[in-house]
Amino acid sequence: MAELLLELFCEEIPARMQERAADDLKRLVCERLKGAGLSFDSAAAYVTPRRLALVVDGLPKKQPDVSEERKGPRQGAPDKAIQGFLKSVGLASLDDAELRETERGAFYFAVSRRKGQATSKVLEDIIYKVLWSFPWPKSMKWGELDLRWVRPLQNVLAIFNGKPLAFSFSMIVLDPNHPERRKAAQSPGANVEFNNQTFGHRFLAPGEITVTDFADYRDRLRDAYVMLDAAERRRVIEQDAALKAGAEGLTVRPDPALVAENAGMVEWPVVLSGRIDPAFMDLPVEVLTTVMRHHLKHFALLDADGKLAPRFLVVANIQAGDGGKQIVAGNERVLRARLADAKFFWDHDRKRTLESRVADLDGVVFHAKLGSLGDKAQRIAALAGEIAIHVPDAELAKRAARLAKADLTTQMVGEFPELQGVIGRYYALKDGEPPEVADAIAEHYSPQGPDDACPSAPVSVCVALADKIDRLFWFFVIGQSPTGSKDPFALRRAALGAIRLIVENRLRICLGKIFDIARMLGHGDLARFGTHDRSRRTQEIIDKLFDFFADRLKVHLREKGVRHDLISAVFALGGEDDLVRLLARVDALQKFLASDDGEHLLVVYRRAANIVRIEQKKDKTTYNGEGVKPELLREADEKAVAATLSEVSERSNVALADEKFGEAMAALATLRQPVDQFFDNVTVNCDDAALRENRLQLLSRIQWTMDHIVDFSRIEG
Repeated sequence: MAELLLELFCEEIPARMQERAADDLKRLVCERLKGAGLSFDSAAAYVTPRRLALVVDGLPKKQPDVSEERKGPRQGAPDKAIQGFLKSVGLASLDDAELRETERGAFYFAVSRRKGQATSKVLEDIIYKVLWSFPWPKSMKWGELDLRWVRPLQNVLAIFNGKPLAFSFSMIVLDPNHPERRKAAQSPGANVEFNNQTFGHRFLAPGEITVTDFADYRDRLRDAYVMLDAAERRRVIEQDAALKAGAEGLTVRPDPALVAENAGMVEWPVVLSGRIDPAFMDLPVEVLTTVMRHHLKHFALLDADGKLAPRFLVVANIQAGDGGKQIVAGNERVLRARLADAKFFWDHDRKRTLESRVADLDGVVFHAKLGSLGDKAQRIAALAGEIAIHVPDAELAKRAARLAKADLTTQMVGEFPELQGVIGRYYALKDGEPPEVADAIAEHYSPQGPDDACPSAPVSVCVALADKIDRLFWFFVIGQSPTGSKDPFALRRAALGAIRLIVENRLRICLGKIFDIARMLGHGDLARFGTHDRSRRTQEIIDKLFDFFADRLKVHLREKGVRHDLISAVFALGGEDDLVRLLARVDALQKFLASDDGEHLLVVYRRAANIVRIEQKKDKTTYNGEGVKPELLREADEKAVAATLSEVSERSNVALADEKFGEAMAALATLRQPVDQFFDNVTVNCDDAALRENRLQLLSRIQWTMDHIVDFSRIEG
């Protein structure tokens, strides 16, 4: 057994692409190895800013031999059939085929045996194809080369069984009709030769390194100041950052994503500590951390009280001779300049009120077909006011919605877009707006993902929900609903956000009513935005939007572990657009089916449904449960079922009206005993046609009664 070591060395790979690139390299190579019949024991991929590496252990040195056979015509078959068979398998005559006796007589078989290639030859082809088909999210070409890569590819290390693969290829696609292309392909920079060399740290050990296998490769890279494993780099950053902060009596502000990003930017992480100029410490915390995190990749530090300390940590990619003093000084200088800009924007923006900026929104295009941000602000304010009917402070909700987008015209947000909403809160408080309004401005974009906090304050909830509903409704109006994996306006995220706002705050509002309000409030905009031709089918749009919400809700519930068939069973009832009530019904169903009665009753339901379905097909008619005739109920057991069904219908209807779904399910449980006795003692397909029809109607009545609560036909075993 042998080992494959592959390294693709290039200019810096963006940190955000590294993890996926390592996974893609491992996947693509391993899939092709399996396709070539080459098994292996293990495979592991590694990535640094300048290299993708893969080690595959336990590979055979040669492909297994393959024997294939194809059955031909019977002995004595017409000559035309025999000649066609010989031609299809590439044989000259029947002497080259095997004649075998089978249960059906003697047949000719064509047997081909193909000896396996040397694994090294197979690997050359695999690596070549992977290089030309690698799925970078963004890639580039450089010079006159045709190969696309994330950054210019500089070297390919490929070692199998301790020896470099003897293979080279051109990064230019040859075209015999263009002499200039042939000439370019012959230039040294156009060709890549597989070798056994890599390179150390760009600054600390930039020379070539010759390696023999993965263990040698890993150790020599470490000696050359390269930590190959990204997980190790993350651990080093976290540990050194904690030590640096602890030495000053501080703690690191938790930020796993920033740790991972820094680990993707360095090959030899060195954590250094710097100071923030005290003149900027009166800026809002969010401004300071945004500048440090998003623009300079600095870690913020907290004091014993959990407040932001005038310190930061930076991860360098070099061990400096002066202990990093110049690196720290340079970062302090850049941070000071960025914070000076932020302070200027902070002071300048506060000279105007948010209210005075609302008119400026009219000059900012929201979407070419949907008018300006000013138009959107008006719609959100009106919609928030309608939603707020269900909660206190409707006027505050309208006020917050009117001001929610105003900070988009500030210089602070223009320079630091990550602060939209957040900085608006500070400006609103400075203007004397109520705290509820200011908080709603800050929170109206939330929640933006499954891990993002969901607003809970009534005013914030109203504005956030209005913003998302407006976005969803109007993009559906102009035909920009998501298709496949494409969702350029983040409508799936908006729908999930709206669902969380409703469910987590238990808002008793109906989606259909909200959509209809959005339509009525924007009725004049249909013509003004040139979408009047769609006004005739707004109900169709609302129906489509509701289906979209239903799909998003199913995704939301599946992520919480709710079975998809239970969700479908409740959705199949139709007409339910109160999400709180809908989820309560799903929860009650889940608990019911987890009980012995629920599990047994599901079996009973299927038995009844199967009998009715078979007999309907045979009789070419429909049994809907409405035609049960009391006078034809002869047996005590069928009378007991009919009586229990009436009682269950009455009890469940009362329970459903009171939204006591658990009680409705409990009512169903009373069907278990009488229905069991019915199946044990009553013959459905009896000789009396009238009795038979009545009993089939009774079985159908069982289905109807159960399906009135949830559609049990959608529930799997």
